[in-house]
Amino acid sequence: MMVDEKVEAKEEVKVEEKFAAVEDTGEEIIAALGKAEVIEEAKGEISHAKQVFDKESWNAKTGLGKKVKSGEISKIDEILDNGLKILEPAIVDILLPDLQSDLLLIGQAKGKFGGGQRRVFKQTQKKTREGNKPKFATMACIGNLNGYVGLGYGKSKETVPAREKAIKNAKLNIIKIRRGCGSWKCGCGEPHSIPFEVMGKCGSCIMILRPAPKGTGLIVEKECAKLLKLAGIKDVWSKSFGHTATKTNMILACFAALRMLAVTKISSKQVQSCGVVDGAIGINEIAVEGLEE
Repeated sequence: MMVDEKVEAKEEVKVEEKFAAVEDTGEEIIAALGKAEVIEEAKGEISHAKQVFDKESWNAKTGLGKKVKSGEISKIDEILDNGLKILEPAIVDILLPDLQSDLLLIGQAKGKFGGGQRRVFKQTQKKTREGNKPKFATMACIGNLNGYVGLGYGKSKETVPAREKAIKNAKLNIIKIRRGCGSWKCGCGEPHSIPFEVMGKCGSCIMILRPAPKGTGLIVEKECAKLLKLAGIKDVWSKSFGHTATKTNMILACFAALRMLAVTKISSKQVQSCGVVDGAIGINEIAVEGLEE
């Protein structure tokens, strides 16, 4: 009996030690989670601080940049309407502080198990005597979800510089588009779609965008849908021709179609019937110049 009691006492001690160890590890896990939350919050503050552009410390090099820094130009429309070329991405950071960016899947993963999956970076390599020299290319789009969108392409020997180049080029290529309700099935007069049909071409890829009624969604290729979403378009129909498997040409054809929205001439009657909005400002609310009667 004494032996059994000793064995039971030892087992109880072991069980208590296990519970104590579990409690200690639980406290350590909770403490670690707390530290992780603090670290994530700090990272969020740091990333937010990076997004805020410091106008005072910016050294403008071009004449257009100096005008923006001095406050002589306070709206992006003054640049885009006059056809001025943007050579500094800081100009867009100041005039459009609420921009969002997204990377497009133009590459493809390699390998036995990961082959075929879409990737952000498109990898190419050059055969030399010293060995293979790889390069990475990526495509980025930016927009404020309210009539302004840009597309850029960047290439470098490493992934991070390629991404930064793509975002920088997207800011330099920003455009203003027209939105409206050009679908005869809807006629709501709200700028949820495009006012008329447009077509863009790049290489053998042809993209046609057509107005759609409210609630249709973006019926278009997934990467082109990212571009249209950042532009502020919610409903659209599309049709494509050519070798659409080449994603870069497909996206460039979609961007060319968006450019046609601002180039195409429309009458004042169409502006009122379709509720056309030029960028973030309604055309029917200001004096319209250059429109055919």
